[in-house]
Amino acid sequence: MWSRRAALAAALLAGFGLAGCGFTPVYGPGGAGTRLHGQVRVADPVTADDYAFLRRMTERLGPAEAGRYDLAYTLRIAVLPQAITPDEVTTRFSLNGTAAYRLTDAASGAVVAQGEVSNFTSHSTVGTVIATTAAEADARGRLAVMLADQVVTRLLATVP
Repeated sequence: MWSRRAALAAALLAGFGLAGCGFTPVYGPGGAGTRLHGQVRVADPVTADDYAFLRRMTERLGPAEAGRYDLAYTLRIAVLPQAITPDEVTTRFSLNGTAAYRLTDAASGAVVAQGEVSNFTSHSTVGTVIATTAAEADARGRLAVMLADQVVTRLLATVP
C-alpha cells in the first residue's frame, strides 16, 4: 500500500519538476494537441489518396468547417518496381510518398508552419489482377495514413 503512495508521490513530483522547465505534454491541458483540435481546416481532397489523407487528418485533429488554421498539402506518390524475377516479371512494388504541407492562419494568411514529410510502403503482385489492384489500393491508403500522421506530429511539435 505504501509503495503505491510513494510511486504516486514520485510521479507528482516529477510532473511538477517538468512543469517548472516549460514542458507541456502535447495532449495535456493547454498542450498543442488540444489547441489544434477542431482548429485546422484541411484542403478539399481531389484524389483517392487525398481522401485517405484527409480522413486521417480529421481523425487526429478533429473536423473543422471554419477553423483558425488552413492546411494546404500536396501528395506525391511514385510506384517503383522492387522485386523482378529472372523472367522480368515484377513481383513487388514500392510506393514512395511525400506530403508537402503549409499551415496558414485563416485570418491573416501568415504561414504558421510548413515542411515536407516522406515515407514508403510496398505491395505484392503475386496473384490475380484483382488481388494486385486491391493490394495497391491498400498500400496507397496505408501510405496516406502514415504521411498524415507525420504531418500531425510535425504540426503538434511546431505550432505555438
